[in-house]
Amino acid sequence: MISMVAIILGGAALALRAETTPAPLHERCAIEPSDEAGKFRLSVDRDDCGDRRWCGGNSFQNSFTGLTGITESDFSREGAHLTATFAAEPGTFVCAGTVFDGELRGDATFTPDAEFVDRMAQMGFRGYDAEKLMANAFIGVGSAWARSIKDTGIGGITIDNLLALRIFKVTPEYIRGFTSLGYELPDADKVVALSVQKVDPEEVRQIRALGYQPTLDELIQIRIFKITPDFIRSMQARGFHNLTIAKLVQMKIFKLDE
Repeated sequence: MISMVAIILGGAALALRAETTPAPLHERCAIEPSDEAGKFRLSVDRDDCGDRRWCGGNSFQNSFTGLTGITESDFSREGAHLTATFAAEPGTFVCAGTVFDGELRGDATFTPDAEFVDRMAQMGFRGYDAEKLMANAFIGVGSAWARSIKDTGIGGITIDNLLALRIFKVTPEYIRGFTSLGYELPDADKVVALSVQKVDPEEVRQIRALGYQPTLDELIQIRIFKITPDFIRSMQARGFHNLTIAKLVQMKIFKLDE
């Protein structure tokens, strides 16, 4: 009797943990070579745009190595009927259509991967719809990478800023670079802001060696206004010592260094 109750409770726990997988997404698609060698540009849009070709969909850029069923040379095969497939952990995208004016145009289906949805749910990342899963597929969000970011201990991670963290190529090493300098662990949004401005822990070390102890928010300002270690040294060489970060920012804004 006890073992039967345990089985029932265990099954109930699994049912509660499992996340509902979104239904496949059906849209229009267009694939063409990117301006960057070896990459393609994909545009997807709703199939209810009427006479308009595109009505505000999404666009992604990725490497041809992840795309099967089509090669760069196929875009010159006017009228060719092709099916291009992009398979990733979050799901599989298929664009079937015809090459016209150097572009494959047709109908697309994105099928979410149920196991990925469950793996992410077990880490606390819930609420995915098919469109967000498709973005995760093309941006390269994987469950192992998501786990590595979560394991750093940063707070405030959502399925949206997790995508932003991936877009800006944030790694656990990048996050630990700030804590190794003595900063408190930033939350996910702060890490995104730091990575957007390309705040580099090594450059931070140089600035601190010049006598400054900037906060994380000041580090973002420093990058926005291009206050580099060389700029600080040049100001010191001109006799401007003990300038605060705020004063250095003002000097940049008003071009007092010129």
